[in-house]
Amino acid sequence: MSKKRSRFSLLLASMMAFVLLLSACGGDKAAPNGGTKGENKASSSSEKPVELIWYTIGTPQKDLDRVTEEINKYTLEKINATVKINMIDFGDYTQKMQVKVVSGEPMDILFTSSWALDYVQNARKGAFMELDSLLDKQGKGIKEMIDPAFLEGSKVDGHNYAIPANKELPAQEVWRFNKEFLDKYKLDISNVRSLESIEPLLKTIKENEPNITPYAMVKDFMPVLPFDYVIEKMPMAVYLDTKDYKVVNILESPELKDTLKTIRKYYKAGYVSPEVDTTTSVDDLFKSGKWFMDRAATQPMADNLWTASYGYPVVSTPASDAYIYNWSVMGSMQAISANSEYPEKAMEFLNLLNTDAYLRNLVDSGIEGVHYEKVGDNKMKNLEASKSYDMPTFSLGNIMITYLNESDPDNKWEEFKSFNAAGVNAPLLGFNFDTSKITQEIAAIQNVREEFWSSLMTGTVDPEQYLPKANEKFKAAGLDKVIAEAQAQIDAWRAANNK
Repeated sequence: MSKKRSRFSLLLASMMAFVLLLSACGGDKAAPNGGTKGENKASSSSEKPVELIWYTIGTPQKDLDRVTEEINKYTLEKINATVKINMIDFGDYTQKMQVKVVSGEPMDILFTSSWALDYVQNARKGAFMELDSLLDKQGKGIKEMIDPAFLEGSKVDGHNYAIPANKELPAQEVWRFNKEFLDKYKLDISNVRSLESIEPLLKTIKENEPNITPYAMVKDFMPVLPFDYVIEKMPMAVYLDTKDYKVVNILESPELKDTLKTIRKYYKAGYVSPEVDTTTSVDDLFKSGKWFMDRAATQPMADNLWTASYGYPVVSTPASDAYIYNWSVMGSMQAISANSEYPEKAMEFLNLLNTDAYLRNLVDSGIEGVHYEKVGDNKMKNLEASKSYDMPTFSLGNIMITYLNESDPDNKWEEFKSFNAAGVNAPLLGFNFDTSKITQEIAAIQNVREEFWSSLMTGTVDPEQYLPKANEKFKAAGLDKVIAEAQAQIDAWRAANNK
């Protein structure tokens, strides 16, 4: 999630997720290691510089090349390496990157998570390099800086295959609002929580603001439901309050059926875009302010981040409780490709990115004096040019060395620690589903998901007709077999861990 930005991830949302102790930087100010910017040059100037190829998620930014030039001046001095940053938009990232991974396309560093370019499955398939020894050698700073819960919670079969972003640990969803319209129509959000509770607000905007999108929804929308998913955004889950850890098919749950009826009603009423099931980004709406509400993953002081990002007030209210899921621990990670020519140098870069405040803020916020200005030792304010460089902060690494927004309290990171400590462990936290025995079924289920999921979840089709069809196709693809395998593994995991 970005301090300038719209998304968290988590998710986060989700996020899944979606950020920011800080050392000062710029000019000759102190760097986090006690030196000054530009010190600690690469150990051997006789070595040929390495160019690292980095693929990461997010809408490609207009000023990316300009900022990358500054990044490379710094990394060349520090670690004798430069980076070529390739950005792929959120809605396209998984599909495009999976093709690149399978084809063996050259790359060194790549974004992965529980929700984009599936971390666990790709780690088990050998797409990512095991990082244990690299972390001990070139990644010591990472181990010292980030919350140990992230590295421990993101292990796959006892090993680390990616570096998690040091950010919010639990996932909590909120309803976000463009405050202009709340004020204009004196709309009260104090009792807003459920999907149904937002209907009167949407109705007011639809009737009075014909040029405003009431709900800025995208095709990968997933309603808030009381489940912990075996695989995120797939129809196998246990209830959050489960006692017996029974895996259920959510397509047959009364909670999903009722929710889809509500979403369908909102679609038919024109509260969401008629093209929602093909919409991968609503960034243009956010930049123009022509939206009323949406849902997003949150973190402490998230409203300040969104307000700074968009240039107008954004406020929020909870849509869910804060749970620590596998996918929130794994909600934002950078892996090193198993085919990387320069794994040690790639880890050196990731170590620098996660420990060096100058580099982290340069990658995140752009060039000081161009995209933002400092308003304190560790506080910043966006300038107009930030619209040409608006990176998703949550996806880039340790958020706790990024600059605070000018409206953020000085104790923001203490608030993060409190937020992380208060998160409730979801029932499947620590369980990683091994799909090696059901690869064909998982692939078939994924194909069915591509056919039905977006249309169902966004209300584009009538759930009374399409939910039974979808469920029938999921079962034909092997959903019941997958559920049985998941149940067997969860039962064994519970027995081994005294759950």
